[in-house]
Amino acid sequence: MRLKLRVWRQTGPDDAGRMVTYEVDDVSPDMSFLELLDVLNEKLILAGEEPIAFDHDCREGICGACSLVINGTPHGPQKATTTCQLHMRTFSDGDSIDVEPWRARAFPVIKDLVVDRTAFDRIIQAGGYITAPTGSAPEAHSVPVPKPDADAAFEAATCIGCGACVAACPNGSGMLFTAAKITHLGLMPQGQPERDSRVLNMVHAHDEEGFGGCTNSGECTAVCPKGIPLAAISQLNKDFLHAVRAKS
Repeated sequence: MRLKLRVWRQTGPDDAGRMVTYEVDDVSPDMSFLELLDVLNEKLILAGEEPIAFDHDCREGICGACSLVINGTPHGPQKATTTCQLHMRTFSDGDSIDVEPWRARAFPVIKDLVVDRTAFDRIIQAGGYITAPTGSAPEAHSVPVPKPDADAAFEAATCIGCGACVAACPNGSGMLFTAAKITHLGLMPQGQPERDSRVLNMVHAHDEEGFGGCTNSGECTAVCPKGIPLAAISQLNKDFLHAVRAKS
């Protein structure tokens, strides 16, 4: 396969940035998208040029580091797939592919395709934890949990914090991420002591970081590689209203 890549290049946070076009030959359909960038970077290095900076870690669809917007869609065209698990057989010979970083005020560009996502860390620090001493892993069924709650909590816990929801949202909202972390803990017995303070503190941290407001338009769930549903945001809203009323 022969592909044309238009890649966002930005030397630093204060640089205006631009799209730069590269031709890549002999692309194997079995390559992942990150392996394609590896091949391109090898060619750039051999030519004495600056390689493209991009985030990656596990390359197994687990860590959420591979944050790229591909042809206008976070993580690319394949549903429920991270960039690192997106294979080049998804594309056709001769295709032109635009590669950009996440676009959100709360995720400033550091260099090229790398953005600063530490805003998510600060949201977690605001309340994404429990203080109840749980000790070692409990025996199975020693803490009864209703099956619907267990299923919803597990579904929310699959969030990998990649930020695709923010990149897709027209308002740059991080509410799906925040809701997943709140729902995961809020539905489990161990998360009850901080349930009210958790939702108030994490939503406040979300707003303070500069994320936009949620309008439930659904773009976030459409691109989420783990399929976190809008029901998580509904659960957040219920918890938030309950916490506000309890506080007043």
